[in-house]
Amino acid sequence: MDPTAPMEDTSEGRGSRMIEVRSIDYVPVRERHGKVWHQGPFWFTGNFVLTTMVTGFLGPALGLSLPLSVAAVILGACFGTFFMAFHANQGPRMGLPQMIQSRAQFGIRGAIVPFAAVVFVYVGFNVFNVVLAAQGLRTVFPGGTTLWYVLIIGVAIVLAVVGHDLLHLVQRWLTYVLIAVFGVLTVGALIHLDPHSAAAGHAAHGSWTSFLVVFSAAAGYQISYAVYVSDYSRYLPRDVPARKVIWWTYAGAAGSAAWLMSLGALLASALPHPDAISGIRQVGNAILPGFGTFAVVVSSVALVGIMAVNAYGAMLTTTSAVDAFRKVKPTVRIRIAGIVAIGLIVFTVAMLLPENYLESFNTFVLMMLYFLIPWTAVNLVDFYWVRRGHYAVTAIFDPSGIYGRWSWRGIVAYVAGFVAMIPFFSTAFYTGPVTKALGGADLSFIPGLLVGGGLYYLLCRNLDFAAERAAIAESERELEGAGAESTEGAEGAEGAATAAEGSGA
Repeated sequence: MDPTAPMEDTSEGRGSRMIEVRSIDYVPVRERHGKVWHQGPFWFTGNFVLTTMVTGFLGPALGLSLPLSVAAVILGACFGTFFMAFHANQGPRMGLPQMIQSRAQFGIRGAIVPFAAVVFVYVGFNVFNVVLAAQGLRTVFPGGTTLWYVLIIGVAIVLAVVGHDLLHLVQRWLTYVLIAVFGVLTVGALIHLDPHSAAAGHAAHGSWTSFLVVFSAAAGYQISYAVYVSDYSRYLPRDVPARKVIWWTYAGAAGSAAWLMSLGALLASALPHPDAISGIRQVGNAILPGFGTFAVVVSSVALVGIMAVNAYGAMLTTTSAVDAFRKVKPTVRIRIAGIVAIGLIVFTVAMLLPENYLESFNTFVLMMLYFLIPWTAVNLVDFYWVRRGHYAVTAIFDPSGIYGRWSWRGIVAYVAGFVAMIPFFSTAFYTGPVTKALGGADLSFIPGLLVGGGLYYLLCRNLDFAAERAAIAESERELEGAGAESTEGAEGAEGAATAAEGSGA
């Protein structure tokens, strides 16, 4: 496909101005817009959802005290968000969605390896989101589960179809509402809840093993956002300061995760049978009758917003995967078909999900960590240390280009990173030998990062950078034309490398 071609072809017209006309294609400099601070509220609201709170339940369920549970989720969230935020800087530099950038490391067809794991992440999160959103809305409004699943998924589909700018607008305004509502709710929880009241249900004690399990779950949850963070920064001007992109993203995502996971840990420590919906209602209604129910509805609306964000990202990833084997002309019809297909899959899985889904959710978060750690290591090492932000964008869409169909370096590094993690796995169905020796502590992210990223760096020492520089220059001329815009692009890419060095990456 032509990386600069607008999403709709001329036979369908240029499309409504309300509907985004770009898909997996490159966003030209002349179309860039938005403010860098918008990344903060976008990812604050994107992470301020009930599924984030559920992650905070894990510590008390494993017997951790409230202080240790809070410490584990905060440290884990801050660690995982580090990777997510550095991915955000790739968007304005390359003008491409997140996952299609992986073609530079894995090859145009080889990128299907991380693509498969990423689609699993999108679908999995939306399944849990729609279940919680339906539970929340049914506390106020009539209707059965099936009806609410259809309505919620339908609204998410509409938001995803309209696209990037509407999603940013919705997330930004929801931020103000969520801060106000949950600010009051958190103060009420601190006043009305006794974190020791659930001690009879589970012993509140410290355990290094349990602490690491919670840390890994929080980190994996945050790292899962890395797979589409550039989708929502790729419209920013190419010369926007890298540090601002990184730190606005980090502040929004880490701040909301630390807040909501800690609130979840408080609820689980104080309530004998913790549940996100009932816990919020109980605390809120103790502050003011009806306030808890209102907070649940607001939380459910936020879930619909992030479901739209997930559906949008899933469409981009699946379109990228199909385009690798059969060229896709990204029309609005194709875009709608992809989003609707994801919605149908989410609906089907949600209908089959058991009522006791919390254990399934915790396992899902850990599996995300296992599959995504090697990818994030390879992708970030390539961007900040190997190619230093310089890419031939047109070659990412060209099977005969410099990145090729299959890039053995990225694939080998990814597989090696994943294999290195296996002895450290700790799940309900398998516990690795190293984890057993450590008493159950899950440290899999360490070998995944070191082996995946380190091996990729070593394998790239003999890359032909001279040929790539020539391809980059040709790509710039084709995308933006010769002259100032090409120079601007080179400066913007160099800024990415400078930011990495200044941040200690």
